[in-house]
Amino acid sequence: MIPGQEYNTYPTSTAPEYDMGLRSFLLGVFNNMSIALFISGIVSAYVGLSPDLAAAIWGTPFKYVAIFAPLAFVFLFSYMAGSMTSSTARIMLFCFAGLMGLSMSSIFLIFKLGSIFQVFFISGATFGATALWGYTTKRDLSSMGSFLMMGAIGLMIAGVVNLFLQSSVMAFAISLIGVLIFVGFTAYDMQTIKEQYYELHDDEEIRKAGIFGALNLYMDFVNIFINLLQLLGEKK
Repeated sequence: MIPGQEYNTYPTSTAPEYDMGLRSFLLGVFNNMSIALFISGIVSAYVGLSPDLAAAIWGTPFKYVAIFAPLAFVFLFSYMAGSMTSSTARIMLFCFAGLMGLSMSSIFLIFKLGSIFQVFFISGATFGATALWGYTTKRDLSSMGSFLMMGAIGLMIAGVVNLFLQSSVMAFAISLIGVLIFVGFTAYDMQTIKEQYYELHDDEEIRKAGIFGALNLYMDFVNIFINLLQLLGEKK
């Protein structure tokens, strides 16, 4: 060693390989999220644009199954999270996406088709910009988690209350606050997914974390879309 000269004791390939691993991990997250959104879109459009099928669901008590099945599936997903494999988690994600598509099919009965597509692209741009900020920001967003969760619970309670009040002003406020909350969740989840990768070392754990990360981002996008549709969508 030459006196006064420092040498890096770590393998020079470590950082690039680690970055490639993170890129691959995030690519898997967004691939699974995109597939889930595609499934939801296909199911939603097929049901919503088929008059007989839509009437059989939304014109009968079966509509309550369509509304509450995704929520029940989320509880099942959470209960089984610790024991399921990454392959099982991926299948459940796609099944959940199908149920969500069924639940969202009513938007085709309420809003004009062009308006739905327009709001979808606005939602995509909003989600993409926020996710990018969550990935690149140096600010620690971990403190936002409990605040956002409290906001989401409050939003759900307000939504139930407004089912009875039927207040248009309250509905507008709920949708506006909902957009803000799930934009915040997008940034928070994106940073959490990124940081979680560095804490995991087992390949199966990494794959499984990627599926649950895709689920979180999928839910963020769907909630942004639904709330923006309530604010900006043009009804029939």
